[in-house]
This record gives sequence, C-alpha cells and structure tokens, in this order.
Amino acid sequence: MAKVVVLGAGISGHTAVSYLSRHLKKDHEVVMVSPNSNYQWVPSNIWVGVGLMTPDQVKFKLAPVYKKMGVNYKQALAVSIHPEGDTEQKQGFVTIKYVSEDKKDTIEKVSYDYLINATGPKLNFEGTEGLGPKYFTESVCTYDHASHAWTKLQSALEKMENGEKQTFLIGTGHPLATCQGAAFEYVLNIAFEIKKRKLLHLAEMIWITNEYELGDFGMGGAYIKRNGYVTPTKIFAESILKEYGIRWIKRAGVQKIEKGVAHYENLEGEHKTVNFDFAMLIPGFSGAGMKAFNKNNEDISAEVFAANGMMKVDADYTPKPYEEWKAEDWPLTYQSVKYDNVYAAGIAFAPPHGMSKPMQSPNGTKIFPTPPRTGMPSGVIGKIVAQNIIHAIKTGKIEHKHKASMASMGAACIVSAGYGISKGQAAVMTVNPIVPDWEKYPKWGRNINDTVGVVGTAGHWMKLFMHYMFIYKAKAKPFWWLIPE
Repeated sequence: MAKVVVLGAGISGHTAVSYLSRHLKKDHEVVMVSPNSNYQWVPSNIWVGVGLMTPDQVKFKLAPVYKKMGVNYKQALAVSIHPEGDTEQKQGFVTIKYVSEDKKDTIEKVSYDYLINATGPKLNFEGTEGLGPKYFTESVCTYDHASHAWTKLQSALEKMENGEKQTFLIGTGHPLATCQGAAFEYVLNIAFEIKKRKLLHLAEMIWITNEYELGDFGMGGAYIKRNGYVTPTKIFAESILKEYGIRWIKRAGVQKIEKGVAHYENLEGEHKTVNFDFAMLIPGFSGAGMKAFNKNNEDISAEVFAANGMMKVDADYTPKPYEEWKAEDWPLTYQSVKYDNVYAAGIAFAPPHGMSKPMQSPNGTKIFPTPPRTGMPSGVIGKIVAQNIIHAIKTGKIEHKHKASMASMGAACIVSAGYGISKGQAAVMTVNPIVPDWEKYPKWGRNINDTVGVVGTAGHWMKLFMHYMFIYKAKAKPFWWLIPE
C-alpha cells in the first residue's frame, strides 16, 4: 500500500488528486492537505470583481467532493517538508498545522511515499508597500478579494453616476509581477461596465504594466495569426486598449502605494507617480514559505527550493545570459532535484528563467514580467505528475512515461471583455509552445499556424462554457476525466 500526499487544492493539486484517487482506488491512500475549505475556479474571479458573478458561482466546498473521491482531506497549512524523516521517523513526512475549527492550530506529521507540492504562490502584497485589499488597492486573485473589489468598484460607479470623475488604475503592482493577463481582462471588463452605463465621459482608465511592450504577458510576447496577417501581440494588445479608451503606462515597476497615489520607477530610472480613485494591481508571487529539513533536522531549504521559495525540479538552473536560454532548459517531469519521490506542480515549481528579456533601470531595479504558469499549464502538469506516480506505484519503477514541458505544450487564453449572451466579447489567443523555441521556430519562436488571436462574441461564449465545464470537472461529476485539461 502506498501513500501519496498532495499539498494545495488549486488547479494543479486538485487535478493531481482527482487522477490519483481514480486510478489508485482503495488499495492506496491519497491525502490532500490544503488550508482552503473551498475550491475556486480562478479565471472567473474577474466576473466576481465586476459584479457579474457571485463568489458562490465560482467556488464549492472541497470536503464533500474529496469524501466522494475517497481522499483523506486535511484542512491544514503545510509548514515544513522532511524528505528523509527524522530521528524518530525514518519515512519522509510533512509537518502541517490545522486551520479547521475542530483542530485549529494542531500540529501533525503526515508521512508519505510520494509527495506533490502544489501549494501555488504566496500573494506577496508585502513586497510593495501599501499594496493590497488591507491597504489602498484591490485584487482579483481570490474570490474574496474579487468580491471586495466589486464593493469598491460599485462605490466608484455610483460617484460617476452622480457626476464625479473617477480614475481607474489597473495592472501590475510589483516590478517583477506576473499574471498580466488577469489584470488585462479586468480592465477590459471595467471598461465594458462603464460604457454600458454610458459613463465613459467621466472615466479615465489607465493600464500600468512592467512589460517592455504591451502584449508581452510574461511570455516574451508572441506573433499571432489574425485576419490572415501575422501580427505581434504588442499591436493586438494596444488595439484592444485603444478600442476601449484605455491609456497605458509601460515599463513601470510599482514600488509604493499611498491613498490615491501609486509611485513607480520606469526603465529610464525616473521616479514618477500616478493618481487614482480605484486601483486593482496584481502583487508579486513567491513560494508558499515552507522549509525543508534533513534527517538531522538541519535546514536544507536552499537545496530544495529556489531563492523565491519555489521548488527546484528537473530544469537547467545554470545562470546564463538571456541569449543562451533554451526551450530545453524547462522541466519535463517536475521531479525534485534532490528527492526522487517528491514533485512540484503548477506555480509551485521554480522556472529555470523567464520568457521575457530581463530588463533593469539605471538604478538597478529589475522591471520585467516573470513567467506565467496558471490555468491550463497547471492542470496539465498536475495530471502528468499524478500519472507518473500512479505508474511508479503500480510497477515499482520511477520511469516517467509522461512528460509535459512548457516548451512543447500549447495553451489557450480567453480574455473576456464584457458579459452577456449577445453583448459579451472576448479576445481569444492560442500559443504553441508556451515557452518560445527559437531553434525549432527561428522566424516566430512558435508554430505560427497554432498561434492565433481573434476578438468577438464567440470567444465570450467559449469562456462562459468553460466556466461551467471546468467546475463540473472539478466536482468529479460523471465522466469528468473526458474533459481535457
């Protein structure tokens, strides 16, 4: 009998647990450790943030689903990993701290034969002074944050309806932030709602980003097929913002937020400010903050995790110039560099390098996006990690029959720009591969036949359909496994 422990019930961890529980059945034990009591379909938090969906429409309780799956669910926070055990226990284990009311603050050691770290990111609001819902800006990273953002947005809309002008600042709130796509989607939805209320004459909408050029999205930008032409995503993004009346500030690293004022540095080294009435700025991401210890209780966190707190896996972390970065540097199996029975999935793994060119100001401030790993890639990675563990348990061999490099994996992104069967729109963009491969595709970096971008109502229908389809899948409804990641 084998025991598999998964840390984190986000897209990657939940996907892994779903496949593990389906294929290992009752002969083995599958354990989920997550501090969250709910699963949330993160892509739809945008709609919560503009009042078009409620939090209950994007979340559901985890306990009943895991009970149905036969998964041992512990609502707890993973504190430390002990891959070699300790002086009392030879088997590897995780130390967890319960957050559920019945066991609150209880510490427990959870042993494992295989471990999947899918904790996702820490939302590092502390990395920028004054950032986040506790201070002066909003977030749509969780359904709670998005609900709070909607409350604040409603207030701004009411002021506009009373004839008061409002400035909306949307984008990235840290010089190295990722998830530009989520912020981009949110600013378009705000613009849609303002236009629907016929209040555009009272609104100033500003997109602020750490991208060198718009449309970088942390992927180094892309060339896409659009209306029969090959267009850089820079033109694609700029044209959409212009259409919605949104001006932009690019190459900006936000460093401090005060009430109604964002302080930022640009790549020229200039320190500037921009005023706002409502702001939603994505924070920087870091690892969940777990520590790792060897059997002698010595801290080996630096060997297991990268400096950002994310787990080092089968990637090439050798420092080298941007021009020498290669697609083959990216991981295939997400196995720990130090322990064969430990894996990291989704945002929990440390990327070997960015996809966007590193840039810094004359003051030494690094200002560029870090690579995105959310959504579709997270689901795929969670699945292949689970499949390889299932194979290892059933055969007794760690062979990694399944691989999923982001340098060979395609992805689709649907950016909604409004809501409604007839009025909703969305920008649909596909890229293949996610990580550009300039050796295989020397002209475009990607397969131009699979890298496209279109805008229209059909894209909105697709996003709405995917909302219900993926929640159905996450709830482990009949034949859920037929729905692709």
